[in-house]
Parts: sequence; C-alpha cells; structure tokens
Amino acid sequence: MLKTKSLVKIFRSDEIETTALNNVNLEIAEGEFVAIMGPSGCGKSTLLNILGLLDNATTGEIYFQQIDVSKYSERNRTKLRKANVGFVFQSFNLIDELSVYENVELPLLYLKTTASERKKKVLDVLDYMQIAHRKKHFPQQLSGGQQQRVAVARAVVTNPKLILADEPTGNLDSVNGEDVMNLLTQLNNQGTTIVMVTHSPTDADKAHRVIQLFDGYIVTESIKKA
Repeated sequence: MLKTKSLVKIFRSDEIETTALNNVNLEIAEGEFVAIMGPSGCGKSTLLNILGLLDNATTGEIYFQQIDVSKYSERNRTKLRKANVGFVFQSFNLIDELSVYENVELPLLYLKTTASERKKKVLDVLDYMQIAHRKKHFPQQLSGGQQQRVAVARAVVTNPKLILADEPTGNLDSVNGEDVMNLLTQLNNQGTTIVMVTHSPTDADKAHRVIQLFDGYIVTESIKKA
C-alpha cells in the first residue's frame, strides 16, 4: 500500500539545517498494522506526515498503492487524502464549536456525500464507537477517552484504506488508552491498514511490525511472531 524510496527530509532556517529523515526505505502492505517508535525528535511524526501527504519530502519517492505521488500537486494530494486516509492525533484535534455529530460528519461534507448518506454513516460509526449517546455534546463536555473515540470515529467515517495515528493514547489514562487500542485493533482486523507512532511498548505490541527510528534513520525492524 505504501512505499518510500531514499526518503530525505531537511528542515532549513536562516542559521541551521536539520535532517529529520535520512534515506528512509520502507514498505507497508495492505492490511498491515505497523508501529513506529524511537526517541523524541527522531523523525517519527515527520515520517507520518509525509506518508499521509501532509508534508513533502526534500528528496526521495513515495508510492501510494503503487502510484508515485511524490510530485503530486497540493490539489491532488488533498483529493487522495480525503478519499483514502484517516488521521488520529494525540491532541484529538476536534473542533470545539461543533458537536460530536458535526465533528464526525465533517469529512463527509468535504466529500460532498448526500445528507441521508451522511446521517446513516455518522450514526453507524458513533454507535460502533459507543459514543452515540453523546452526539449532541461538544468536545469540552467529554472526557479525554470520549474525545479520542470521537476522533477515531471521524477518522473512519469515510471508510479509509489507511489510518495514521500519532500517539493516539498519549493523553489518555491506561484504561481509556487500552480502549482506543482495542478499537484500532478491531479496525485493522476488518482490513484497515494502520500506521501508528507511539512511545508505548504496550501499544506497539498490538502491531504486526515495529520500526525503530533514530536520528532520522530506520535502525531496526521487528516482526511480531504469530
């Protein structure tokens, strides 16, 4: 599903140049659950943003379903993201002024889904995430665990092929964190490809494969034994 070739990302300012990713070669198969680990500042989130077409590499190639998207225009990148990728962030990134229902509905509005189809999809996914009883509430009226359930619901309401999760349990206690990881595991078992950045060995243990980054390099890869 995803493949990178000789991926390099350099951040430049007037006085300093920082190499965030250095010659990253990576393949992620459809239906796989991959965890990316490493110390803070090693390039994990940068790699996730490039895989999700939120950022460009400085050099190198990235393939999405065998198509080279490295030189895609921003318009084409946005179109591909909307139709294929869901994002889950540590800080939830919900819109405070919108209700739970409206937050989850938002990606479907961007896709110009009909009103009746939107209603069915939103209610179905809220029910699946066991948060339907909070559909009229606003994010600030929810616990952290509930907010992350809403964020996951928003990520999957378009039935994306790929979910990118950046520290999805980082702001949650252990019970709510385990609930969110179980949700991601269920989605993966149903065929969704998941790439997750995490500091947690417990969360990483849910993945099929763990990639360790250090100073922008992939230093090790380990495959979970069946």
